[in-house]
Amino acid sequence: MERTVVETRYGRLRGVVNGSVFVWKGIPYAKAPVGERRFLPPEPPDAWDGVREAAAFGPVVMQPSDPIFSGLLGRMSEAPSEDGLYLNIWSPAADGKKRPVLFWIHGGAFLFGSGSSPWYDGTALAKHGDVVVVTINYRMNVFGFLHLGDLFGEAYAQAGNLGILDQVAALRWVKENIEAFGGDPDNITIFGESAGAASVGVLLSLSEASGLFRRAILQSGSGALLLRSPKTAMAMTERILERAGIRPGDRGRLLSIPAEELLRSALSLGPGIMYGPVVDGRVLRRHPIEALCDGAASGIPILIGVTKDEYNLFTLTDPSWMKLGEHELLDRINREVGPVPEAAIRYYAETAEPSAPDWQTWLRIMTYRVFVEGMLRTADAQAAHGADVYMYRFDYETPVFGGQLKACHALELPFVFHNLHQPGVANFVGNRPEREAIANEMHYAWLSFARTGDPNGAHLPEKWPIYTNERKPVFVFSAASHVEDDPFGCERAAWMTRA
Repeated sequence: MERTVVETRYGRLRGVVNGSVFVWKGIPYAKAPVGERRFLPPEPPDAWDGVREAAAFGPVVMQPSDPIFSGLLGRMSEAPSEDGLYLNIWSPAADGKKRPVLFWIHGGAFLFGSGSSPWYDGTALAKHGDVVVVTINYRMNVFGFLHLGDLFGEAYAQAGNLGILDQVAALRWVKENIEAFGGDPDNITIFGESAGAASVGVLLSLSEASGLFRRAILQSGSGALLLRSPKTAMAMTERILERAGIRPGDRGRLLSIPAEELLRSALSLGPGIMYGPVVDGRVLRRHPIEALCDGAASGIPILIGVTKDEYNLFTLTDPSWMKLGEHELLDRINREVGPVPEAAIRYYAETAEPSAPDWQTWLRIMTYRVFVEGMLRTADAQAAHGADVYMYRFDYETPVFGGQLKACHALELPFVFHNLHQPGVANFVGNRPEREAIANEMHYAWLSFARTGDPNGAHLPEKWPIYTNERKPVFVFSAASHVEDDPFGCERAAWMTRA
């Protein structure tokens, strides 16, 4: 008998059946953070009577529209709202069987995105792997990462990390309720991409998240990505509050300004405003990677990697990168990510593809500094404390946009979820025949890791070795997937000369 009605700690939920997979959407994991609860940590949801329908996604959290990325990464039909703390569950059956759980944290620069994106549909993972998949919304941008610090009193001291606290609350909800959906509360793997992977890196270091998951997957991100110091975060907050007409301490205006107006005020400051976790001394007491180096996630297996040409994606939102010459590019890169050592400049010049334009050669610096460096530091820290670490690089190059994107940021997402058929995906990944084989390799490797902590199996053409501080193998996903020993070694060595 099909069981779509399940009993949670807060009440009964009725889901829907999608082929051989059961789906529950729009489940509240926290009270709506509205009114007096705006800018406060999440609270457990209220219980309800009767059966709550869970057939439709809940609203997405407040966020700007982004026609380029929403068009590429899957459009969401749900309206944005401050009341957006919902999660969604896919499961083969609510039958009491304890299946591995995959808990997805979406990316989007802590600015936009949602667990309801069709690219994150968990049907294939649940069906192919006999696992339970969870996707979540969490507060972002000015609502999730506005560092109010000492401006509004002790009650708002955690406001700069509300998005992270939302993720912890969602994890706690899953830990307490997932058994009713056929999942194992003691076998949860958190995984995320970009800002989602940055979140995973933070959660690995966070004592409040300890015991809520067993394994972690970080795709194109680490605990260093988009991390902000209190000084940087406070300067941004002051600019936003001034633009919104909110004086320090004016709690009435802080809570009463319409959400749309507050978001517009923040966005009006331009693209230089970056959101992300704050090392605030309260939620985040220290830099996440420093915490990992001291054993904060000792023994937790991780699977971690990047795409070969991460930063190429951002030429879509900022085409000016492609119009700059070599010297202009290097000047801009030095301003954005700090001084580049001469040894690194020589490395990129000597290893450039002969036919590559200047911007593709030098954006490799951005790929390393923004994505690769944090990945390596995270992997080294976990390996040093006895964790099994598996590292990958995604090399499939998309032919769209004349091939300028190559193996860019976010390209691996539909391969991992095996959602190559979803609307808009072909417009991003193209239709090269090797797509399906690569998707099978990644999809089943992620499922195997979630089940056992080891991504290996018949789905891979050769054994994926563990990354250690002595040997640094990387599994390369491509038309001819294979293992390379320490492919980042020369690049890393060139950067090690940095003062």
